[in-house]
Amino acid sequence: MYLIYRVLFFLTGILGLEALYLWLSIPFCSVFTMALLGNCTLLYVIKTELSLHKPMFYFLAMLCVIDLVLSTTTMPKILSIFWYNSREISFNACLVQMFFLYSFFTMESAVLLAMAFDRYVAICNPLRYTTILTNSVIAKIGLVALARAVLLTIPLPFLVRRLPYCGSHIIPHCYCEHMALVKLACAETRFNNDYAITVTLFTVGLDLIFLSLSYILRAVLSLASKEEQLKALGTCGSHLCAIFVLYIPGGISSLIHSLGHYVDPNVNILLANFNILFPPMMNPIVYGVKTKQICDRALLLFRGKSF
Repeated sequence: MYLIYRVLFFLTGILGLEALYLWLSIPFCSVFTMALLGNCTLLYVIKTELSLHKPMFYFLAMLCVIDLVLSTTTMPKILSIFWYNSREISFNACLVQMFFLYSFFTMESAVLLAMAFDRYVAICNPLRYTTILTNSVIAKIGLVALARAVLLTIPLPFLVRRLPYCGSHIIPHCYCEHMALVKLACAETRFNNDYAITVTLFTVGLDLIFLSLSYILRAVLSLASKEEQLKALGTCGSHLCAIFVLYIPGGISSLIHSLGHYVDPNVNILLANFNILFPPMMNPIVYGVKTKQICDRALLLFRGKSF
């Protein structure tokens, strides 16, 4: 049982499509590159442009860092499978990948909730916006999001580590997905499953409830005139897009996963990979297009002009 930590596990990749790996790697690598370039550009623009040193953009910078970690946690290994057929991964590396993947996804959900609070204050109490959302408050919100993600996610790898793996070491996925690894254990795994579901409901589930009860209902729909509602929606349009980009693909993936035997397993794997790459790629595009200051500075940067 204890020797398992030294044994290699093997990621299957996408079974049956091995002949297409080189072609599949082109869109994966392109999206990964766009995610890296877009988020790094946003971070640089926010850092160097003084007019962007505001609460909303500080939260956006947090989102960029989270997206960078999420994409770099899995994509190098996925591309190594496509390019070099490098399927091996040590048990400890698998657990580390799992921890970063789930903790930063939880953190991204928390930051989106914090951004909803930011938009709520901006719409409902604009005169006190800078006094409510001070740098100290923003830092505390970021630390709370980090602490919640780490404290709730860190038991996952330890719970997985305690399980015996006396059978197959082949993980039917492109990365170390929690349930795919737990299913390989030759022991009772109900507690692991219950804990993972509880954490998901306590984090993402509660975040979605609070998001729906935030400015989306109280700050936007409660406004008197349609003109005010449209103006408020324009103020929070980028944030709404970020919410849809994160939660809708994840919801579709969960629905298909729940269908189980009715769906080809490769569909689940492709959707899971898509869910990891799509938000990091789309968030810089959404905020770059909808935020004039970011768009203008990014254009100047790529044209080689000084700020």
